[in-house]
Amino acid sequence: MKTFFTVYRKEVLDYFRDRRTLLSSLLIGPLFGPVLFAFVINLSIERSIGDASATLELPVIGAERADNLMRYLKSRRIDAVDGPPDLDAAMAAVESGEHDVVLRIPPDFAERLADGVPARVEVISDLANSAGERETRRVRNALRAYSGELATMRLTARGVSPQVMQPITVDEVDVSTPSGRSALLLGMLSYFFVFSLLMGGMNLAIDSTAGERERGSLEPLVSLPVNRETLMLGKIAATSSYMLLALSLSLLAFLVALGFMPLESVGMTPNFGPGTVLFALFLFLPFSLLGSAMMTLVASFTKSYKEAQSWVSMLLLAPTFPILIVSVLTLRPQFVFMFVPSLSQHLLLVDRIKNEPIDPLHVAVSFVTTLLLGIFLTGICARLYRREGLLG
Repeated sequence: MKTFFTVYRKEVLDYFRDRRTLLSSLLIGPLFGPVLFAFVINLSIERSIGDASATLELPVIGAERADNLMRYLKSRRIDAVDGPPDLDAAMAAVESGEHDVVLRIPPDFAERLADGVPARVEVISDLANSAGERETRRVRNALRAYSGELATMRLTARGVSPQVMQPITVDEVDVSTPSGRSALLLGMLSYFFVFSLLMGGMNLAIDSTAGERERGSLEPLVSLPVNRETLMLGKIAATSSYMLLALSLSLLAFLVALGFMPLESVGMTPNFGPGTVLFALFLFLPFSLLGSAMMTLVASFTKSYKEAQSWVSMLLLAPTFPILIVSVLTLRPQFVFMFVPSLSQHLLLVDRIKNEPIDPLHVAVSFVTTLLLGIFLTGICARLYRREGLLG
């Protein structure tokens, strides 16, 4: 144990002295993700709320042909302004981005409306323009609402109850909770946590194996009268410690960032407090051992620091594949999923954010399975240090 702690302390201090690498591993990764996430979500929520409440200026061709429609649109905070002279000019204006949406009232609109036949209007828009799509949807909804009110008035004028046109009434019963709805937005947090954890120890895993071999310091190290397995265990333990430190910083940064996100304004209340932070640390504790063992194992087979960086960087993507597949398929936690590292942590953390009951058996299986796999890979790394070919 004395040799183990000596190696552990040496690796921790050496990595701490490399301030530039330490800055990128523990600050840029863990802190940049939460800050960027909070900025994007804030911008999206503020823009969504602002677009719904702001007055929309709608270019209209032939507004004088539909006075009632223009007044109705104004009641929906949509002000008609002079539009392009004709349809071709309107299409050109939308294609160039001068206008997001243009409404055209045909010359026979009032006549067809008076005859009780469908009166056509044209909404010119570019559906590939995401910014204009919101305004187009708002105009379409207003036109549908106006059409519905006209239909109701016509039926009433003819002595027919408008309820005849609605033989079935659909009442939607939403059983979701504010915490559950927040998981739709915060379900991606696991990606940030996995990346932050792995980035926190990636450089140390490379430097303590391929880096020492390239510098020539590995040969005198293994020639010391100490157990080589102990040397490797000390290096992996140091890598795991920095991974947990990076994860802790990322979790705390998200905890602070969520306080500046107006999620309550869109009906979301995430369950992400100090208890969830401790729960996430517990979940990812064995994953830090697995991650450090995987990176050390891959870096041990490389010949140079740059080659190790290439291979280990690719390894960062491996834990995200199961999470991506389950997220696309929107699968719920199952017992069999708890045997898959990173995926089990993701599913359990999402349930915690949703404030749903968590099966203790799922937590136990996830923790033990990930820990055993980490111990297995650590044992393989320790055996690798027995090989003389490890020196290059």
